[in-house]
Amino acid sequence: MILKPARLLLAMTAIVAAPAFAQNVATVNGKAIPAAKVDQLVKQVVAQGRATDSPQLRDAIKKDLIGREVLIQEADKQGIGGRAEVKAAIDNARQSIIINAMLADYVKKNPVKDADIKAEYDKYKAAVGDKEYHARHILVPTEDEAKAIITKLKGGAKFEDLAKAQSKDGSAQNGGDLDWASPANYVPEFSKAMTALQKGAITDTPVKSQYGFHVIKLEDVRQAKIPALDEVKQQVAEQLQQRQLAQYRESLVKKAKIQ
Repeated sequence: MILKPARLLLAMTAIVAAPAFAQNVATVNGKAIPAAKVDQLVKQVVAQGRATDSPQLRDAIKKDLIGREVLIQEADKQGIGGRAEVKAAIDNARQSIIINAMLADYVKKNPVKDADIKAEYDKYKAAVGDKEYHARHILVPTEDEAKAIITKLKGGAKFEDLAKAQSKDGSAQNGGDLDWASPANYVPEFSKAMTALQKGAITDTPVKSQYGFHVIKLEDVRQAKIPALDEVKQQVAEQLQQRQLAQYRESLVKKAKIQ
């Protein structure tokens, strides 16, 4: 059968239009939503581990895109995009997206090395030390107050009671209890005095720091529980990565001509 010219043209139009239609998942008031956009969002969700690729996921994303298109069309009708504050927000969002993409490229091109992770871990271990200390303290503003407290303690007063009554530190309500911690957690003056004490002993003289005057009691000492490198490797790598990015930003700022 030979088609008439009009029917032939109609058939050819349908053949050409079919692939184009297949490239879209929907149209909203004539505006197409490309299937590629759904594919892109599916990949993002799957890459983030939030879901697996499935018809249900694709349908949910399709519905979300349709809803967003309806809303953006209405916003355009109302001229929302022309508002100064909206334009500023769009510009800020654009900057953030582009900057984040650039920094992601930098991280990809400059990965943290295993040797750097190991060095940082060893540095952390050295700073923490191999012991943890369970201490209490009483913090007061003046040296005379601290000396008076030491005299009371030597006279038989309970450390916990004096801490609750006189300490200006947040630990006062717990009787000055600082729980278990590494010496690295404290200011140097405090750490030096604490680690010099024997179990159960109290400092003979007030310990001065930037916070005031401390009276310290050492409750106990134990071996530090430091996690193995494999347990904290990812965390250390992320910290080094953030440090690298900060240095990269600083280097760019230094190079820039700022007036």
